[in-house]
Amino acid sequence: MTLSQVRAPHTALPVATGAMTRRWLTTALRERRSALVRIAVASLIAGIAAVAPALALGVLVDEVSDDGRLSVLLPIAAVAAGAALLGGVAAGFSMYVIAALGSDLLAQLREAVVRTALRLPADTMEKSGRGDLLSRVSNDVAAVSKAVSTVLPTVVISAVLAAVSIIAMAGLDWRLGVAGAIAIPLYGLALHWYLPRSTPRYSAERRAVAERSQVLVERIVGARTLHAYGIEEREIARIDAASAAARDISIAAFTLFTRLVGRVNRAEFIGLASILVVGFILVEDGAVTVGATTAAALLFHRLFNPIGMILYSFADLQLAAAGLTRLVGVAQDDTAHATDSSVAGAVPADSALELRDVHFGYDPGHPVLRGVNLRIEPGTSVALVGPSGAGKSTLAAIAAGTYPPTSGSATVGGLDLHSLPYRTVRQHVVVLSQDVHVFAGTVTDDLQLAKPGADVGQIRTALAGVGALEWAEKLPQGLDTVVGEGGHELTDAQAQQLALARLMLIDPPIAVLDEATAEAGSLGARDLDRSAAAATAGRTTLIVAHRLSQAIACDRVVVMDRGVLVQQGTPSELLATPGPFAQLWTAWNIQGRDGDHA
Repeated sequence: MTLSQVRAPHTALPVATGAMTRRWLTTALRERRSALVRIAVASLIAGIAAVAPALALGVLVDEVSDDGRLSVLLPIAAVAAGAALLGGVAAGFSMYVIAALGSDLLAQLREAVVRTALRLPADTMEKSGRGDLLSRVSNDVAAVSKAVSTVLPTVVISAVLAAVSIIAMAGLDWRLGVAGAIAIPLYGLALHWYLPRSTPRYSAERRAVAERSQVLVERIVGARTLHAYGIEEREIARIDAASAAARDISIAAFTLFTRLVGRVNRAEFIGLASILVVGFILVEDGAVTVGATTAAALLFHRLFNPIGMILYSFADLQLAAAGLTRLVGVAQDDTAHATDSSVAGAVPADSALELRDVHFGYDPGHPVLRGVNLRIEPGTSVALVGPSGAGKSTLAAIAAGTYPPTSGSATVGGLDLHSLPYRTVRQHVVVLSQDVHVFAGTVTDDLQLAKPGADVGQIRTALAGVGALEWAEKLPQGLDTVVGEGGHELTDAQAQQLALARLMLIDPPIAVLDEATAEAGSLGARDLDRSAAAATAGRTTLIVAHRLSQAIACDRVVVMDRGVLVQQGTPSELLATPGPFAQLWTAWNIQGRDGDHA
């Protein structure tokens, strides 16, 4: 990683609008109507059962006030106990179904986010940075998960209980219901004050957390570069600043929440006081009984907790809502799904790879490629060589369908690579770079990621084909040895041979190797070159050659310089002709054929 990459500004991945998020949620819920019906029925039963004890207590108060017999106590107690038991079971079932429904929706969304992220154009990912995506699939998913598993079930039950309680109060006497309802606009005013102030802060908090993740990840990945430039302390200060910004926004949001609590408490006090005053007047006039007033006061008092849960949960719900918009924004990103409908179901005629008048620049006004024309015939190999910064890797990325050209076209079998569906492109073109990742799991697991269901025979054949079977079988548990993070550590050359074995298992017609054997260095380079040659035999192959020995083994060599093709031909033709390739070959031989970057 270069210093410019560490310090480069980033453009965040898309965030869905409220309307987009609601449409996604509505569509997802419409597919799960039965769960919604179960939630509604169970929540209603729980709400009715929850108010029954308060109503029973009101009856008991009236019985005692009228010198009733103590024998009435047992039936009333039985009703209250039965209602409490039924309510508890119904509430528990409702919370379970809500949590299960929410988890199912989140799992669907998370899979969509990952699937879309894997299909996003590479330039989009580079502009956004890894931290933004990581914060979405970690922090945002965690916020939504907390909401759907604990907060949302409580809020739904509380909302149903509040509605049933107000109806029950009105059933005792409409004036008692009106007295209790006085608190509703006060609750509304509290939310009206809180939401416009808190929503932007929670969105800002999500962005600040994403920025903190981005800064931290880039500094960790670029630690060697920072150390080489001696700027560790300065970059640590950047991490501190990003962390402090996220912390300050979180504190400000929580401070705002505490002020909401005070407004809610005032609404509760005014509502309960109103019921007691109105109840006293009505009892004095003989309009209602003491028991009815007692039941109404108890019903309202019982609302303190559920209404408080609803209001106080807005902090978590807003965090979840902000996270949900960020997840939906990625899942429904058009850049990952857009294809030309005219070629969506088309299949390339052959494995010919062709670039026509390709121009490309990462930034406007700074061209990297200028008018490149290149055709690779089916089953042949072409090596790209040239000085560092010539545009070789960029050209390879365009040929692989990773970057769309600024102008011109990149086609496979006559079809535009960037109009084809992602899956079709990857069925025909596989890219290997020098940044090889070894997945955590056994050697067999690692290779089966390329071809799910591949049997031991196919895996052994692929490993043998790239010269990796011998060392793989000598691992502590052979092919069942756990490699990758936390497992047996492989050398760079072994990791690259695993990647080449994956290529053989996928068996694509076209392969693009962007310095895919560079990490081997001079030690073992010849063996790794043989592995690459075996893996690409018979395929249309474009190789960004790290060593000129790779270029000599190809059918054709293309020399690049400053974004244009300056020479091309067979290796023997170019060696026999004075020009850039012959000069590179002479210099490489003088240097002892190691350590060069062709």
